[in-house]
Amino acid sequence: METVRWGIIGCGDVTEVKSGPAFNKVPNSSLVAVMRRNGDKARDYAQRHGVPKWYDNADQLINDPDVNAIYIATPPSSHEAYTLAAFAAGKPVYVEKPMTVSKASADRMRAAAQQHGQKLCVAHYRREMPMFRHIRQLVQDGTIGTIRCVTLRLLQPAKPALVANTDENWRINPAVSGGGYFFDLAPHQLDLMRYYFGPVQEAYGLCANQAGLYDAEDIVTGVMRMQSGVIINGIWCFTMPEGIVEDVCEIIGSAGRIRFTVFSNQYSVWVNGGEQSVTVQHPTHVQQPMIEAVVQYFLGNGPNPCPAEEAIEMFGVMETFGK
Repeated sequence: METVRWGIIGCGDVTEVKSGPAFNKVPNSSLVAVMRRNGDKARDYAQRHGVPKWYDNADQLINDPDVNAIYIATPPSSHEAYTLAAFAAGKPVYVEKPMTVSKASADRMRAAAQQHGQKLCVAHYRREMPMFRHIRQLVQDGTIGTIRCVTLRLLQPAKPALVANTDENWRINPAVSGGGYFFDLAPHQLDLMRYYFGPVQEAYGLCANQAGLYDAEDIVTGVMRMQSGVIINGIWCFTMPEGIVEDVCEIIGSAGRIRFTVFSNQYSVWVNGGEQSVTVQHPTHVQQPMIEAVVQYFLGNGPNPCPAEEAIEMFGVMETFGK
């Protein structure tokens, strides 16, 4: 493989700006085909983005000889089936988060990758975004000393502005998403914790459906002890009154504190009584740095930027907290 020739399964809203255009902006990468069950929408996407081919059938895209790598951007309930079909066709997979609907399903995906000798990467793209990489470097450099604890808070109203809310909202249908908004949004935060602080040693949590607006949990709380010794606690609530909205990650060390937003672009560093606040300009296509890393991995020129094993570990944490 000299060039990664991508096919997208599920060219919906998430691919319009966040990811889709980036496949043609990364060296040794091109987007050659897209698929959506609604053929009219697939054709419209292809025409607007200059993609040569479109399909309304995933098997046809997977077996297109011009496609040698698959990006799966459908709702989570179909991730496993499409991943296994791609591996059977001899093609590596870059799959959206959450990886699938359960840890058992994720384990099967990883096993299939090993069975077929194929590469599998999960789209926890914040790992490669400059702001989050810089924060990781601050942690590793000891800028705030030895890390003691981390607090995560995500407080949102019943219809969070962070996601598209429609009449048929798959994110709050556990059969499609694996859970509620927690399973859709918390992976971004929890994966950063794995990326910053390493493997999990133990985890405990509670969840409830307090408002009864849908079948999934609407409040989740949990604690993790990392093998590095860092203690992390989090609270996620999706029934806040309008006006009470929080997105906070606070890392506290022996010499200072780093405080940042996971779903926005601000962070601050407090050391020795002085605080510096920074607002960052994220990339136009926020997945582009991750796609660059995935392309290098698929070409054999770099490591896996988000291995299935690490995504599965945090999926186990989510199930401990939220099911």
